[in-house]
Amino acid sequence: MMKPVIQLEKTGCGIASVAALAGVNYTAAKQVANRMGISAADSRLWSETTHVRRLLKQYQLHASSRPTPFVSWDALPNRALLAIKWHRVRDRAFWHWVVFVRDSNGAYVLDSKKALKRHLRKDFWRMKPRWFIKVK
Repeated sequence: MMKPVIQLEKTGCGIASVAALAGVNYTAAKQVANRMGISAADSRLWSETTHVRRLLKQYQLHASSRPTPFVSWDALPNRALLAIKWHRVRDRAFWHWVVFVRDSNGAYVLDSKKALKRHLRKDFWRMKPRWFIKVK
């Protein structure tokens, strides 16, 4: 079972999601991201996909070339980054990154939000994914 990584910064969901997929802790992923010029304080981390894709590549994880619209939980690949809590501020889209996993333990979402009591989620009806990026 893949383990959740808790974001240590309010806007660190992208870094935490990549850390979970790579099997490293938040601090290690943040150090790698910072060396690459990627910071949780940079809103592009949660309003564009470029930084997350670059960080995935650094960990030798392959991301699909473009986001795929979410249709259903059953239609998701075994591993994906999901954009939930999608909203617009002025003309810019923002979202919260989470990791979807389907393995021998079933389907679940790893949510890095620090305030949650449980970071391994199965309350799919509460999450409203907009789109996803398949990760290998």
